Amino acid sequence: MNDIAHLGHVELYTNQFDASLDFFTRVYGLTLTEQDATSAYLRAFDDYEHHSLKLTRHHTTGVAHIAYRASSEAAFLSRVAKIEASGYEVIGWVDGDPGHGRAFRFKDPFEHVFEIYWETQRYHAPDTEKPALKNIAQRYHGRGAAPRRLDHLNLLATNVEEFRRFMETCLGSRVTEMIQLDNGRIGGCWFTVNNKTYDLACTEEHGAGTGRFHHLTYATDQREDILRAADIFLENGVHIETGPHKHAIQGTFFLYIWEPAGNRIELANSGARLILAPDWEPVVWTESERKKGQAWGLKTIETFHTHGTPPVE
Repeated sequence: MNDIAHLGHVELYTNQFDASLDFFTRVYGLTLTEQDATSAYLRAFDDYEHHSLKLTRHHTTGVAHIAYRASSEAAFLSRVAKIEASGYEVIGWVDGDPGHGRAFRFKDPFEHVFEIYWETQRYHAPDTEKPALKNIAQRYHGRGAAPRRLDHLNLLATNVEEFRRFMETCLGSRVTEMIQLDNGRIGGCWFTVNNKTYDLACTEEHGAGTGRFHHLTYATDQREDILRAADIFLENGVHIETGPHKHAIQGTFFLYIWEPAGNRIELANSGARLILAPDWEPVVWTESERKKGQAWGLKTIETFHTHGTPPVE
């Protein structure tokens, strides 16, 4: 078993806090678990922890930190020791956010902040959110797009090969699919720490920025949920960037939008696809194969390759 169990939560910055919070609760359909002077803690109905998204007031946009939960206390401490010995930048121990215990923070070479933790608080639904079935964390209220759970995020880096070394060394991640460019560089890598097809992707930075964020994704039960969400976004004036289409890489049915502050958010459905083979070999896509575009749907819009947060000049 890997030292790391799963992607736990992501903290996003917004410079339009009230508008972003309204989007994520009323339109996207997450539930507010807790709020303080600077941050709101949000969850999808089948996330088992206190929160999967921390939304924080800031002077700009982008990702503040990415958190993974360890698979045990022993695995947590073992992984901390490996990170300390890795040569990558260590921030050190921090008190946990509401909902989880102390965390150990570190950085990739591109200024993204990661943390790992073990102790966590399971979500206990108040009466207004108690589910009819005891095997899900919260009632299905059908509000907004109503995604089921946190799925993955995508970061930007100027050297994806170096980011791959970081993920393999510090988190024990394995690559499930990747893009090999004609010039020898890796254009993108998709990583997992468990049997999901991926929990984090890294693609090449084209904006001359550092520590930038491409998108955050929650999962739906079925493709029809995404079609319904497209109508909800349309009625609420949300910018639909691209989709619904199907990705060639990972085979995901997707829809990308920009929340009011400009962070890209995705709804996705990967069907029943899991990586069960213990000896899985990464699927390598060539540059010419990728230029064919998505599996089907319209040609990918140019902003998908250029827009990231925080914005750069």
